[in-house]
Amino acid sequence: MKWLLVAITVVATALSDLLQSYELKRAGEQSVSARGIARLAAMVARRRYLILSIVCLAFSFFAFMALVQSQPLSFAVPASAASFILETIAAKLVLGEQVGPRRAAGTLLVLGGIILLAR
Repeated sequence: MKWLLVAITVVATALSDLLQSYELKRAGEQSVSARGIARLAAMVARRRYLILSIVCLAFSFFAFMALVQSQPLSFAVPASAASFILETIAAKLVLGEQVGPRRAAGTLLVLGGIILLAR
């Protein structure tokens, strides 16, 4: 059960971040003034991928809460870091972002930590 909760947390977090990044890049830069915040809220309400991103984030949040209830925090937090790996791969393959050697090395270090945690 713990690995199922980890998987839900990781996939939902990565999907949420991917959808959010995709949609906000399409929307362009937004103002952060008082009026800008109101326009930003209206823009969020009209963008289906942002709404789906919020739903995914809610799934991630509740799965992580269940994971923390049943497992030590010292397991839950590092295990959920697998979302960094999934997000890096998705950023490269889906969003076409550049992943340089330093970023790839950091991602591999996170993967190594998760492998150590799983044993």
